[in-house]
Amino acid sequence: MPIGRTLILLGAVLIATGLILSWTEKLPGDIVIRGKNTVFYFPIATSLLLSALLTLGMWFFNRR
Repeated sequence: MPIGRTLILLGAVLIATGLILSWTEKLPGDIVIRGKNTVFYFPIATSLLLSALLTLGMWFFNRR
């Protein structure tokens, strides 16, 4: 796949991910613990999703 199409595909994936995250405050699987004066937020699902997207992107760029 030429580099231009790869960049377009990665851009579309990033836009879709951004839209999904902007419509929802958090993904299912993210941990939020609200205390009296504090909030603990641990984005497990978001971290896994971003890791998968970055891994796919690096795989596309390093493929020859």
